[in-house]
Amino acid sequence: MTTPYDRFTAFCEERTGRTFATYDELWQYSVDDLPGFWRAVWDFFGLDEIAAEPLAPGDAAVLADARMPGASWFPGARLNYADAVAARCDRDGTAIVGLDEDGRRTEIAWRELPGLVAAVAGTLSDAGIGEGDVVAAYLPNIPETVIAFLATASLGAVWSGCGQDYAPEGAAGRLAQLRPKALFTCAGYRWNGKDVDKRADSAELASLLDDLVLHIQVDLSTRSSASASDRLKGRGDPNSPLSRTGPLVPGRVVPELVAELATTRGRRIETTPSTTSWHDAAADTARPLTTVKVAADHPLWVLFSSGTTGRPKGIVHGHAGVLVEHLKETALHSGLDEESVFFWQTALSWMMWNFQVAGLLAGSTIVTYSGSPLYPDADRLWQIVADERVTLFGTSPGQLNASRKAGLVPGRDHDLTALRMLGSTGSTLPGDLFEWVYANVREDLPISSISGGTDIVSAFAGGSVGVPVVAGELSVRHLGVALASWSPDAQPLIGEVGELVVTKPMPSMPVRFWNDDDQSRYRAAYFDHVWESSSPAEPFDSAQEPLVEAPVWRHGDWVTLTDRGSLIIHGRSDATLNRHGIRMGSADIYEVVEGIDEIAEAFVVGVDGPDGAYWMPMFVTLVPGAELTDELIARVAGEVRTRLSPRHVPDEIIVAPGIPHTRTGKKLEVPVTAILAGRDNVNVDPKSVDDPSLIDWYRERGAVHAW
Repeated sequence: MTTPYDRFTAFCEERTGRTFATYDELWQYSVDDLPGFWRAVWDFFGLDEIAAEPLAPGDAAVLADARMPGASWFPGARLNYADAVAARCDRDGTAIVGLDEDGRRTEIAWRELPGLVAAVAGTLSDAGIGEGDVVAAYLPNIPETVIAFLATASLGAVWSGCGQDYAPEGAAGRLAQLRPKALFTCAGYRWNGKDVDKRADSAELASLLDDLVLHIQVDLSTRSSASASDRLKGRGDPNSPLSRTGPLVPGRVVPELVAELATTRGRRIETTPSTTSWHDAAADTARPLTTVKVAADHPLWVLFSSGTTGRPKGIVHGHAGVLVEHLKETALHSGLDEESVFFWQTALSWMMWNFQVAGLLAGSTIVTYSGSPLYPDADRLWQIVADERVTLFGTSPGQLNASRKAGLVPGRDHDLTALRMLGSTGSTLPGDLFEWVYANVREDLPISSISGGTDIVSAFAGGSVGVPVVAGELSVRHLGVALASWSPDAQPLIGEVGELVVTKPMPSMPVRFWNDDDQSRYRAAYFDHVWESSSPAEPFDSAQEPLVEAPVWRHGDWVTLTDRGSLIIHGRSDATLNRHGIRMGSADIYEVVEGIDEIAEAFVVGVDGPDGAYWMPMFVTLVPGAELTDELIARVAGEVRTRLSPRHVPDEIIVAPGIPHTRTGKKLEVPVTAILAGRDNVNVDPKSVDDPSLIDWYRERGAVHAW
C-alpha cells in the first residue's frame, strides 16, 4: 500500500528531476530549497483549489523574506483554513466522533459538517462578529468545540481556547488579553466519575471579558448517545446539574449567576452579553457555508505560552502557515488519509488539540474524548482505540507508564489490528516504555515520539512513516525543519548534548505575539540568546562581532543529534513546567501563592524522573512567626486549585532556608531544576547568585527525594 509520503516523494522527484532514495535525502532537499519544498507541499495538497487565485510563480511567492523573526510566507495568497476542511466533506462517512467519560457517543457526518459550521458561523455573524474579531472558548474536548473553531475561522475571526479545568481567573488571565467579542462555554464535564459543574465559572468568566457581546452555551443535554461501550453505560448521575434529562436555559441561568457573583464578590456588572444556546446557534443547518478569504498571515488562532516569565504570551499563527505545516505533519509524517481514524488524548489548553483538528485536513475521522484517561481504570484509552478502530493513537509517557503499572496487555485484551502508529508527546518517552509497547501492544508497531510545541503548533522532530525506530529516540528531523544541536559557542554538534536550534524559518512559526507591535517580546522569547565566545580566554562582550550571521530560533531544549540523524531530547533548558503534557508557568503560581499572608516567597520547579515520572515541588520561605502547618498547606493548595487549576497544585510544599536569585533578582529555576534532577554537570557561578550557600541545600534536597 502506498502512503501519502510515498506519493509525495514521487511528486518531488518528478518536478525536480532528482531521486530521493532515503528519507535523509528528501529532508536535505526540504531544508536546502525552502521555497521549492513548500511549493511542492502547496501543490501536492491542491491548495490552489481553495485559494482566491493560484499561487504566483517564483520563489518570492512562497518565501518573500527568509529572515527570522518575521519571515514572509505566501505573501500574495488569500485563503481560509475552513475551506480546506470543507473540501473533504462531499462524501459519506464520519468526520468527528465524540466520546464522553460516561460512555456517551456522538457522530458528526462529513456531509452534515458544513451545515453545522455555517449555522454557528451565522449566529456569530448575526451578532456582528467578523474578520479580525476574537472568539474565545471555555470548553472540554467535544465535537462542538471543533465546530465552533471552524465557524470562527470561516469568518476570518480569530480563535482562542482554554480548557474548563482552569478557574475563571486563570482563564481570564489569558483570554481577556484578546478582548474577545464572543464566548463559547458549557455546563461542565465529567472527570474521574464525577460531574464538574462549570456553570458559575462560565458566568464569571463572561463577566471578566469586557468586550463580550455574545455568550453561546453548549447544551450537552440535547446530544444523543449511540453505540456507547457496554461497560460504561449507566454511569451518569441523574440528579447532577450536568444530567441529560433536560436542557439548560442559558438565557435565564447565566444572567442570574452573573448577578449573584457581582453581589458576593463585589463586582459591579454593568451589562451582560447576549446569551443563546448551542441548539439555537446551530439550528439553521440549511445555511450554505461561505468563507472569508484572508491573507496568508491573517491570524487563525492565538495559543498561549506557559507564563514562565510573566503573564502568558499570546502566540499568533496564520492561516496558510498552519495549513501547509499541518498537512505535512498529518499526511506525510503520520500517514493519515481518508481511511484513517485519528485519536490523540488532549485538552483545549494544549496545542495537541489544534493538531488533532488537523486530522480533518487529511480527510481522517477524528475522535474527541472528554474525560480522564485513567477512569474507570488505566485500560480506558485502549478500549477507545479498539472500539473506534483507531489507526493513529496519540498519548503520553504518563498514560503508557500507568498502563504498565496496571499490568495491562492491550494487544492481548483488545483487537488493535487497525492501529498503524502510536504517537507520544508531552515529555520524553523513555526507552523502556518503547520496549513495553513492543511486548504488550504489538511487536512491530511504529512509535512516533515527537517534540515541538505551542510555539510552532507542530513538531520539530519525531517518527515518520517508513522510518526505522530506535527505542528512546526521535527518529528524524521533520521535513522542512532545519534543526541542529549547537554548543554554547554556536558550533554544530553530533553525538553531544547541545541546544536545540532551528536555523531557517518554518511556515508555522508565530506571525507575531499579541500586543507586541515592535516584536520585542517575540525576539526575546526565541532569538536574543547571546552565544558564548569560542575561546575561554576571550570572553564575549557586546562590542564583538556576533557569532552567527543571523538570528536562529533557540527553543529551550537540550538535545543530542546522532550520526544516524535521530534525536534524543534531554529535557528543558528553560524553566517551563510541563505536567501531564500541559505546559504551565511558574509566574501564575507565584502570583497566587505569594499573595497569601504567611508566604514570603515561593519557588516552583518541574523535574523529570525515570519512567516518565514528574516531580513538581514548591519551596517557600515564610514570614517571621509563621509555620507551615497542615492547614496552611491545604489553604495554599486550595487557592492554587481554585484560581488556576488542579494541574498547577504542587506535589509537595517544602520550607526552604531561602530562594536563590541572580544578582538582578531572577529566580534560578533552570539550574536548580537540573540540580534537583541529579545532574552533576550543572555549573553555577557563585558570583552570579545572591546567596551561593543555598545551591548546596537544593542539591541535598534532590538527593533525598525518592522517585
